Amino acid sequence: MLLQVDHKPAYVYTGTKPIVPGQRAIMFVHGAANDHSVWTLQSRYFAYHGFNVLAVDLPGHGKSGGPPLATVEDMAGWATQLLDAAGIQKAALVGHSMGSLIALEAAARHPDRVEKLALIGSAFPMKVSDALLGTARAQDPAALEMINVWSHSAAGQTGGSRVPGQWIMGGSMRLLERTAAPLYSDFNACNQYGAGADSAAKITCPVLMIAGSRDQMTPPKAGKGIAEKLANVRSVTIEGSGHDLMAEQPDAVLDALISFLV
Repeated sequence: MLLQVDHKPAYVYTGTKPIVPGQRAIMFVHGAANDHSVWTLQSRYFAYHGFNVLAVDLPGHGKSGGPPLATVEDMAGWATQLLDAAGIQKAALVGHSMGSLIALEAAARHPDRVEKLALIGSAFPMKVSDALLGTARAQDPAALEMINVWSHSAAGQTGGSRVPGQWIMGGSMRLLERTAAPLYSDFNACNQYGAGADSAAKITCPVLMIAGSRDQMTPPKAGKGIAEKLANVRSVTIEGSGHDLMAEQPDAVLDALISFLV
């Protein structure tokens, strides 16, 4: 589905289902240099189980018009405008990595618009290493290779996809290559975001935090800066998973979301 936000096309994947007025809604927000496709299993499940689903492509990503937005705060404002464009007053927000910061900031700014909040692979502060930031700025392909390695556990790098016939590392690299243009802008937004603790303290809705025990990008302990400020939080650690939880452990992520959102 293509919507218009700030006079630019904004793509949302609805799980192949139309938006139904009055149904509960979920917005899925991807991480840096990703798109809506990372949520394929989760978005289709909820779309076929009574939810309106909006798996977004952020500006400048996937099928949404650009340019990419420069700050987490601007992306959070865009997410709220997209709800308006879809005619949805209130939704659960589910965000991964950079998307978790966007969802957090949107929930802090508009508590009346957010029913529940799920933060996957989250951290605050979400600092990016100088090596990764530098290679992303230079548009060096080494940046994609570093991300791909650091985003997956040892098991994820050697096979073991839950989807027969699929290759986790290969699929992730193809996605990164397809969506690499906004990589530096996204990483810089994560690096500069400083409102996480203050925003978390404003959250009143129930929150679920999902972490991978083998996550090298946002280790479970890195989420404590947010978790300690949240008034109503539940934490789930998925054993053996790296940062790319939806690819490495899609069923475990879906089960945690079902338990929390349904």
